[in-house]
Parts: sequence; C-alpha cells; structure tokens
Amino acid sequence: MVKMDHIKHVIELSDGVGASISDGAVTLNKDGKSISREFIHARVSVSVNDGNVEVFCDLPRRKERALAGTWAAHLRNMNKGLSEGFEYRLKAVYSHFPMTLKVEGSVLVINNLFGERVPRRAPLPWSPADVTVKVENKTEVVVSGIDKEKVGQTSANIERACRIRGRDRRVFQDGIYIVEKA
Repeated sequence: MVKMDHIKHVIELSDGVGASISDGAVTLNKDGKSISREFIHARVSVSVNDGNVEVFCDLPRRKERALAGTWAAHLRNMNKGLSEGFEYRLKAVYSHFPMTLKVEGSVLVINNLFGERVPRRAPLPWSPADVTVKVENKTEVVVSGIDKEKVGQTSANIERACRIRGRDRRVFQDGIYIVEKA
C-alpha cells in the first residue's frame, strides 16, 4: 500500500457563503442563515484560507484518511445547504382507505391509514426555522431545510410512522414513501 505524506481536501465555498472557526466548531453563514458543526480530532485539522475551507492531515493512517474525507463531505453538504437547500418529497400511497395528512405543531398526523381509527403521528423534532414540512395536493409532503441530516431524519420519521407490522408488505403497500431527493 502506498504511504501518503499528507491529505488535503479543499472545499470551495459558494458565492456569499462565509466561514469561521472557533474552538473546533466550523460555522458557515449566508444571508442571515447559519449552520454549525464541531470538527475536533488530534491529527485532522480544519482551516479557512482565501474563502475556501481546507481539511488537512499530515502522515495519515487509514482512519484519519477516512475521517478527513467524511469531514470534507460534511462541509460540502453544509455549503450546498446554504446555497441551494435540501428538499425531500414524499408521497402518500393508499389503495382503499384514503388517508389524510395534517401538520399540527411539531407532529405530522396521519389519519385513516388502513382504516385505523387511531391516527398515527410522526414527530417533527426541529423548529420550522430549521426544517419546514408542508402538505401539498393532499398526498404529497415536502420537507425542506438547510441541514441535510435534519431534513433526512424528518423524512425518515414520517416514513417510519407508517410502518406496517404483521402483514405482508408486498400486498399491503399503503404508507408514505420518499420519492425524490433534491
């Protein structure tokens, strides 16, 4: 295996995105929105140079090399979230009993799934400033925000709330499913 003397990932920030580092926490901000994350390790460092963010490791081992790539991917996602945002589209699928979807505070309420009398609830753990959840056309749910992990986890919570137990999933396919990620 080839020995590398150093690893350096350069993440170019989009127009208008600024970066700052304090106590291992990297904060990216644009137009009043900001996203922050901690990057602390003894051998891997993050720095801001000429409007770019650099992840650097000198004489990396396998784990440090993997960690540097992971941090670079996180920083790219933070940059993309501020410049474009993330949007997941979910679709409610039903065959016989029409379900209704409603956002009530920090919960998405799913009524009439399989004709159940008790509504199912999907928790929306973040504030609407972080992640917005909208119901469109009665069967489509749009989850959007600047943090990819929060948007993805919210979508997963909605999808998981409709999980079917005790029935064949090939036959009983009712539920809410992710159909598009952008």
